[in-house]
Amino acid sequence: MPTEKITIKTAVSANAQKVWDYYTKPEHITNWNFASEDWCCPSASNDLKVGGRFVARMEAKDGSFGFDFDATYTEINQGKSFSYEFGGRFATVEFNEQQDQTEVRISFDPETDNSLDLQRQGWQAILDNFKKYTETN
Repeated sequence: MPTEKITIKTAVSANAQKVWDYYTKPEHITNWNFASEDWCCPSASNDLKVGGRFVARMEAKDGSFGFDFDATYTEINQGKSFSYEFGGRFATVEFNEQQDQTEVRISFDPETDNSLDLQRQGWQAILDNFKKYTETN
């Protein structure tokens, strides 16, 4: 497995508490956790504690493909950051409030089936969808 982490980020025009809530609460996750309009996230659950699980179902709207993203939290810094393990890989999500925006930065271990660029683009598309949802609700 490559040792280089992939890092993506965005600046959301909202305070850190709103950004944290919209990123971690299942009723919001189902509205943004997909990379394109032909996908959806029909269900999500989130037990936000060390050892707790985050599970989100991601599916193509036409029913042709779907999978569960299943992660276990390894560290929680309430309102600031969290880390989780998923399939032997690790990710950290950080929330940094800066004036009237909150930067969301995600660093994750890549997998070996797809190119680093494809993985970066896919995760960034989901993060961009999160930004759009959070800023318009």
